[in-house]
Amino acid sequence: MQRAAIWMLTTTAAIAAATPAYAQNEAARDYDIAPQNLGQALQQIALVSGRQVVAPSALTDGVQAPAVKGRYTAAEAIAVLLRGTALHAEPIGKTLVIQRDRSSENDEPQDGNDILVTGTRIRGRAPVGSEMVTIDRRAIEQSGYTTTQQIAQSIPQNFAGGANENTGTASTGIGGGNAARGAGVNLRGLGQSSTLVLLNGDRPPLGGNTGTFADLSMIPSSAIERVEIVPDGASAIYGSDAVAGVVNIIPRLTFTGAETSFRIGTADGDAQEYQASQLLGTKWSSGRFMIAYEFYKRDALHAGDRHYATDDLRAFGGPDRRVAYASPGTIYAGGRTFAIPAGQNGVGLTAAQLTPGTTNTGNSQFMTDLLPDQRRHSVFAAASQELFPHLRFYARGLLSIRNFDQALRSSADSRRTVPVTNPFYVDPIGTHLPVGVQYSFVRDLGAERYRGKVTAYGGSAGLAADIGRWSIDAHGTWGRQAEHYDDINRVNTARLAVSLADTNPATAYNLFGDGPSTNPATIAKVRGSLSQDYDGIVWALTTRADGPLFALPAGEVRLAVGGEYRQDRYRPGTGVNDVSALTPIPLNVVPLQGPRTIKAAYGELLVPVFGQEAAIPLFRRLDLSAALRAENYSDFGNTTNPKFGFSWEPFAGLTIRGSYGKSFRAPLSQELRQDPGSMAIFAFTVADPQSTTGTSNLIVIRGNDPNLRPERATTWSLGADLKPAVLPGLHAGVTYFNVQYRDRIASIASQLTSYLVNRSVYAPVTEANPSAARVAELFASPIYLDLLGIPATAPIVAVVDARTQNLSVLNQTGIDFDLGYGFDAAEGRADVGVVGTHIFYIRQGLTATAPLTNILDTAGNPVDLRLRGHATWNSTHWNVAGFVNYVGGYTNKTVTPAQPVSSWTTFDLNVGYRFSRSDGAFKGVRVTFNASNLFDGAPPTIAYIVGQNTNGYDPENASPLGRLISLQITKAW
Repeated sequence: MQRAAIWMLTTTAAIAAATPAYAQNEAARDYDIAPQNLGQALQQIALVSGRQVVAPSALTDGVQAPAVKGRYTAAEAIAVLLRGTALHAEPIGKTLVIQRDRSSENDEPQDGNDILVTGTRIRGRAPVGSEMVTIDRRAIEQSGYTTTQQIAQSIPQNFAGGANENTGTASTGIGGGNAARGAGVNLRGLGQSSTLVLLNGDRPPLGGNTGTFADLSMIPSSAIERVEIVPDGASAIYGSDAVAGVVNIIPRLTFTGAETSFRIGTADGDAQEYQASQLLGTKWSSGRFMIAYEFYKRDALHAGDRHYATDDLRAFGGPDRRVAYASPGTIYAGGRTFAIPAGQNGVGLTAAQLTPGTTNTGNSQFMTDLLPDQRRHSVFAAASQELFPHLRFYARGLLSIRNFDQALRSSADSRRTVPVTNPFYVDPIGTHLPVGVQYSFVRDLGAERYRGKVTAYGGSAGLAADIGRWSIDAHGTWGRQAEHYDDINRVNTARLAVSLADTNPATAYNLFGDGPSTNPATIAKVRGSLSQDYDGIVWALTTRADGPLFALPAGEVRLAVGGEYRQDRYRPGTGVNDVSALTPIPLNVVPLQGPRTIKAAYGELLVPVFGQEAAIPLFRRLDLSAALRAENYSDFGNTTNPKFGFSWEPFAGLTIRGSYGKSFRAPLSQELRQDPGSMAIFAFTVADPQSTTGTSNLIVIRGNDPNLRPERATTWSLGADLKPAVLPGLHAGVTYFNVQYRDRIASIASQLTSYLVNRSVYAPVTEANPSAARVAELFASPIYLDLLGIPATAPIVAVVDARTQNLSVLNQTGIDFDLGYGFDAAEGRADVGVVGTHIFYIRQGLTATAPLTNILDTAGNPVDLRLRGHATWNSTHWNVAGFVNYVGGYTNKTVTPAQPVSSWTTFDLNVGYRFSRSDGAFKGVRVTFNASNLFDGAPPTIAYIVGQNTNGYDPENASPLGRLISLQITKAW
């Protein structure tokens, strides 16, 4: 197999350069390149020509290139550089790949240049049949993105619903317990637990207080070489979670030299952003080492800085959702309300001063933050050492510490009972009985805050060997993510009750004033908090091998085989409850399943059926692939998943590809709990149109199904890529995808009031007209809870199984597309294009037999169209990149009547200048100006209502940050 196909995909500096097809038509350019390192010289040629070159650092490090002066095409200039080096440029598609001459391949160790590409286990090959999106180092720098989550979430195939700091825990139920304000990725909108995230091919530990997502926020962006994304089912390659696809973060393992960078940005003065990084790398005759440090800080974005952060949605087409908790508050007595007047301190307040029949309302977002304060320190290091010829030891590790702090809405507003002994007591109706007061404590205690610390650390170490033309790898991986949260400025209800009953005006709590009217010492005494620790641990042993089996006329048949042993553990730690008792008490630790062990074996075969020498018309090339992975889970059993792919090139410039496979997602730890604390049975009264009284009693069973199975999906795709030789620089790609997702793990517990209103929908989980014996059995259960005092003799019309179980189905289809054209312009190279995803439908059913409903283009779900267009220009010194981002309109069904939501278009601009080698102290300096959301486009207005959370914008489809302007200076030493 051509070594070019292998080295093309290695971890390198990938920059623009020429192919022979282009060279026939491209214009020659003037080059004046001084003698220097070969890698740097190739970069300069690429920047001037705009062509793409891939040059492995292992081949260019330590190689001195001659001067190039004169007028050449890019291919001719590269040929001058490579004279006498035993290297040549091999064409791979539109790219030139620098590789060793065949005569020298067996004389030198390869140093691990044959790398794995995401979506396949066969080294040096892209996944056959599947679409792959690559965001390389240059694209990262041009995008202006600061964090890893911004990079991965920028592609149109991602839906922002789920775990990200914008939604926090207030999204539409798929936030994944994101108490630590981390960030996941959610391909196709199928949920972050259905997208597999890898760090250099290995699974990191899971984050969130339920362990449902890999936290991208812990990975330093300055240490990333590229991000590879395969938006296609891949369980046959990687196992669980790869239903929607795989995101693989590839570090800069072969970085050499030194790079210092500093960035400062501001969101129109409302939130500042800082980033500083330092990379160091060195290489010796038999090994290499690199280390990267990054500091990142972003100030909180306050709700008060955005007009659409409000509970009053009347200006956005919705209702007034201001809460009945304010300061001054409202007295409740005799079933009536009495508003407390403003501008007084509650001392000597009389009933005559109250306003009967009126309620003081407040904005629950007062003093809150839309985005948290984030502060992170990260260190990544990697080392490689040749022990013997063709045997190499390698290791890499990551340590990240992130602190977060966010002011939140109050989670514990409640009517407080004030006894007559309180010295500030007011009796509005003359009964001399305790009164209720609805009062906001935000001005007394400050906003409720979620703050804490997340620590992620771990690494991999292993041996890589070349035996003939086979590569063998054996390594171990260990990682841990520990999260600690403090929920502060809460009301301690026990100590508040004591303070309200206090008869001393100097120490009693005063709920009758406007703003803080209580002794500060009493306020401090009432201040409570909650704290909790969680951690996830993963360790794995992996052995894999791949290489050629035999040769066919079209090329070599290649095989990859491997085995894995992995153990996942997710556990809650200790916690303290200081909100419900006079003194802090330990929190009861929620028991979860013990460590889960997974044993897996897989194989993948690549067969080149026809090659370029074939004389059969319309079969210039045809590759077939097949993969199979079998896994054994300690907690639910076995699963086997296949995948097949083809890549057909009927003639030069056109490739037609397709894939078919089965994928799965294993149940999470909390979904497998079977302890009594996770289960409950209770009787409840709900609306019933078939009842003469309008209501009926039913019995609800809560908990987890003990026979829970994995979620399963069948995915297939069909696509085409066009790169015509007659129009060099043009590329077009389109992929049709189809996902049939079944046995999705879900619960209908939150839909309690709808069970009898929509009987046909819930019929599959409803036992109608249960027998007396069945009802008696459930009432006698040790986990029965008497919530409403419904007697066992009361009529029960149904028993509803609301346990977490394999319940719903989802069918999704759509297309991904990528269109671009590169051309010479103004002594540089220009490129224009657009990538996007258009979803045709997302049909979801509560159960396999229930009616399917199209949830596409509704609040809380993906929209049908997302686009990201670009126009770039690069020359020797300058680079200019403009982007346009489009999110289609949709319908908001969280309000009645349903509300149309307009589309959202934003623009980004990135301008950079690179000083030349002759610029003295500025040698190696790159200055970059970036503006995200250049024209400060506000999110589309929407009356967004999810439970008790209200906003005038949709945090799952828009960011509140606004225009972010930044300046970055990078120095290569």
